[in-house]
Amino acid sequence: MAKPKELEYRLDRVGQELRLLQKISRLLVRDIPLDDALNAIVGIVVEFMACDSCLLYCIQDGELVLRASNTRLTSAVGQVRLSLNEGLTGWVAREHRLLAIFREAYRDPRFKAFSDLPEDTFEAFLSAPLVSRSGVLGVINLQHRQPHAHSGGEMELLTTVGELVGCLLELSRLHPPKNRAPEPMLVSSSAPVPDM
Repeated sequence: MAKPKELEYRLDRVGQELRLLQKISRLLVRDIPLDDALNAIVGIVVEFMACDSCLLYCIQDGELVLRASNTRLTSAVGQVRLSLNEGLTGWVAREHRLLAIFREAYRDPRFKAFSDLPEDTFEAFLSAPLVSRSGVLGVINLQHRQPHAHSGGEMELLTTVGELVGCLLELSRLHPPKNRAPEPMLVSSSAPVPDM
């Protein structure tokens, strides 16, 4: 039988998860620029997951392009690009699968270093595809400076965030904010999303 303190903690955590999903849900229906919504989502995720870095990539012209970051990488946003065959991020997009590495992510054979990204030296890596009905539209990465064993709840939550962000990307393409041009074509990777 669970102790009252443990039950109280679990209940509080579920309440926090619900608030995170509510905040992201509200961004789906607001008439704001996509980049503002993506940056807000990155901030919400960092606050909840207590990670050191959150990078969000979208597929544009067949490449993964960095679109949002919680770190001061303003010069790298829009500039860092990688193919679907490069790095851990490319693997997640290509395979349409969650990836969790709790230590020494930089030693994984799929890893690709970027001189512009200090996160390349971080230990733990959790990544989920951004999915919609049309397929994978991008990837969201969480990183911790120190080793971090991601819980099943964290993995499931990031998967859900990836689904919500995928829907946001589809909505932004189908219904751009008023007085704005549609987003550059966000092209999904060719394979459909596998049944869960």
